[in-house]
Amino acid sequence: MSQQQRVLYVAIVASFMAFLDGSVVNLALPAISRDLGGGLVVQQWVVDAYLLTLGALILVAGSLSDQFGRVRVLQWGLAGFTATSVLCGFAWSAEVLIVARGLQGIAGALLVPSSLALIVTVFTGPAQALAIGRWSAWTSGAIVAAPLLGGLSVDVLTWRVIFFINVVPAIAVWPVLRRLRGLDHGRIPGSRIDLLGTVLAVIGLGGTVYALIESGSKDWAAPQVWVPLAAGVLGLAAFLVHEAKTPYPMMPLRLFAVRNFGWGNLATTAIYGALSLGFFVLGLYLQQVAGLGATAAGFALLPPTLMLLLLSSRVGALAGRFGSRWFMAGGPLLCAAGFVLMMGVEIPLDYAGQILAGLLVFGLGLSLTVAPLTAAILGAVEPEEAGIGSAVNNAVARIAGLLTIAFAGVITGPAVTTAGLQRTMAVTAALFLAGALISAVGIRNPPVTDGQPA
Repeated sequence: MSQQQRVLYVAIVASFMAFLDGSVVNLALPAISRDLGGGLVVQQWVVDAYLLTLGALILVAGSLSDQFGRVRVLQWGLAGFTATSVLCGFAWSAEVLIVARGLQGIAGALLVPSSLALIVTVFTGPAQALAIGRWSAWTSGAIVAAPLLGGLSVDVLTWRVIFFINVVPAIAVWPVLRRLRGLDHGRIPGSRIDLLGTVLAVIGLGGTVYALIESGSKDWAAPQVWVPLAAGVLGLAAFLVHEAKTPYPMMPLRLFAVRNFGWGNLATTAIYGALSLGFFVLGLYLQQVAGLGATAAGFALLPPTLMLLLLSSRVGALAGRFGSRWFMAGGPLLCAAGFVLMMGVEIPLDYAGQILAGLLVFGLGLSLTVAPLTAAILGAVEPEEAGIGSAVNNAVARIAGLLTIAFAGVITGPAVTTAGLQRTMAVTAALFLAGALISAVGIRNPPVTDGQPA
């Protein structure tokens, strides 16, 4: 196995684990509720506790990579992720599971930016675009494929298996990761860890998410809603002010002045927010309202994953040749059309007529989107800033999912219903449409010289 193959293997496995656990629990949520108690609020927190710490700390993870080396930080993340996954599997109450999921998100934050930064460092030119396409296919496929794994675990064994299974890829990738230690060349001069920015990010996101989840069952005027919301908003505002002034920001705001980076992250917010919201509610609906078993629901949601795995590498290569702009505009437009097609869902469920067509259209759109989106954003920053660029983009994606899932109760009501699903499909389609418009207006393809992008 060549060094490039080792890097790609490690990057895919490490990121796949982190992304998988962001949504693998979706179809296990009804079973978790039966075992540990709690309704929609607990189900939201089981997902969002992980996304909260992942999204808030993935930014500082980029700085840790610069301080201690990307491979070393990957090793720390892999060890921590394995240990916290086992803790999740042994959780004896909903509260313990939620805390363990938060700890798991901290470890997951160490996995993603370093792995993608390794790809950008080791691969160049068209090979980089193809590698990013493969990485995008597998890591984005994790988000959509996760329900199948969760469903099989619930029906065949127990929901706890979805956490214990993380031990297997960790053991498989560890020896290969150790062979990459030579890629670490010590601390990058001038790098610092932004501790105050980290604290403000956690306060800002934590307060906002708590308020959004509580607003699904309480009035907005209730102190349990407006007090954490105010603290969250103030925390986020203070975070932006601090990042603009500190000489060592964990989220350099100057990067957003780079056109494709700024507009690309805006598109990421809409696209990944839509993806997380749509599949969170649809997974719950198929089990709790339509009456499907967890495995059947997982298979029902499988078609987009297969399309993503088959098409993303090729689309990544095409985007490397022709630019990302129209892939990023047309892909989300098809995703929106897919969710519009699913707005006709009713009981009794007609899967072929009400769900499958929409999923196929959505799968094609997602395949056209993820690799060009990643390539456009990372291609906009200098190679030495690939780590922080990757961290910011992944943080934006996870935070978008975090906020839309927290808002799910406001859209559906205190329990998932057919009317609530239809409203969710409409909101999801609107977010994808916004992503398409943002990409069409904001993204620019690089100039072409001698038949190759500059």
